[in-house]
Amino acid sequence: MELLGRLVEKGLRREPPTRDEALAVLATSDDDVLDVVAAAGRVRRQWFGRRVKLNYLVNLKSGLCPEDCSYCSQRLGSTAGILKYTWLKPEEASQAAAAGVAGGAKRVCLVASGRGPTDRDVDRVSRTIETIKEQNEGVEVCACLGLLSAGQAEKLRGAGADAYNHNLNTSEATYGEITTTHTYADRVETVQQAQSAGLSACSGLIAGMGETDEDLVDVVFALRELDPDSVPVNFLIPFEGTPLAKEWNLTPQRCLRILAMVRFVCPDVEVRLAGGREVHLRTLQPLALHLANSIFLGDYLTSEGQAGRADLDMIADAGFEVEGAGTTTLPAHRTGGAPGEGPGCGSHPAAGGTAGSVCGPAAEAGCGSGAGCGHATGPGCGSTATTETSRATGAAGGGPRPDLVTVRRRGAGTEVAPNA
Repeated sequence: MELLGRLVEKGLRREPPTRDEALAVLATSDDDVLDVVAAAGRVRRQWFGRRVKLNYLVNLKSGLCPEDCSYCSQRLGSTAGILKYTWLKPEEASQAAAAGVAGGAKRVCLVASGRGPTDRDVDRVSRTIETIKEQNEGVEVCACLGLLSAGQAEKLRGAGADAYNHNLNTSEATYGEITTTHTYADRVETVQQAQSAGLSACSGLIAGMGETDEDLVDVVFALRELDPDSVPVNFLIPFEGTPLAKEWNLTPQRCLRILAMVRFVCPDVEVRLAGGREVHLRTLQPLALHLANSIFLGDYLTSEGQAGRADLDMIADAGFEVEGAGTTTLPAHRTGGAPGEGPGCGSHPAAGGTAGSVCGPAAEAGCGSGAGCGHATGPGCGSTATTETSRATGAAGGGPRPDLVTVRRRGAGTEVAPNA
């Protein structure tokens, strides 16, 4: 297919596709899905080899969020039967993190529901970060606490945080249909604050909320322009008790096309296979490893994932390897490690600068919230009307699988051993 050959060539040069080319990837047929995976897989291997980075979620504070994000089981008005608890103590959080690290996780993601942290909350999380760092040598820590106020990103950085997650989730045009208690611009500002403080930015999307192909392409190009180092791709987990409980619009093939499109648009960025992979990719999860170079190990924030041992077996059986703690995840040109080489396509400038791209016109360039940390959290972590096309797409995969949505009853906030 001429389109795929062209996109591979661009990806190997760190050059973005055009918007029409990105849309064309999403429009490919199920018959061509293996060709799409193979093409995007070449780009993935160019920049990340066969390494898979493991990340582990610790939900520091679960439920009772005042925000109204339609996708979220912790939202205001949610009747989902999730765990609800207040802040874990630093030692409790460190013990939970240690389980993930023992399972091979290189990064621990600390998430708390809510609109955003108070300064007291930031102090509390800072102590937790320090405890985790002291007890788990070499581990990366990402915080996901919602909308940040002035100076908070700097405090987290000073405590040892390596990254901050805040997702854009969906396109700016449809964001107001998903959430009304904060804006798309609020999310962008928080990502930029994290970048300015020297934190590695982590920002992604949620697919399957009834959005159009155009919405998906819009949010991924917006992410490219914002230029986070990692882009989590979540697939909606339709929790009963939330407004999007009936939104079953994804098939395994559709998920693979979305991941491939993200890889082509952000070729040299850590693309993370995040919440909902077990529910929607199901037996095709191993194919997604040819597109994403990062996954969450074990459970998510309020839902259970497949067994951590099964994740490790899947990686090995598919011919991939777990990325070691001593390996730098991002390519050298994104970390300043390649002599004589300037910033890559979408590489962000020094803290406080303006993100951009050197690989194409502004209209097509650039590589920005909590759902990225496993989804199903508040803004610490929007929906358009479902089209007939997406309804048909969902039906083609055998129909909804609500039996695969399992509320988390183990790990952080419980007395049951975590899944790692």
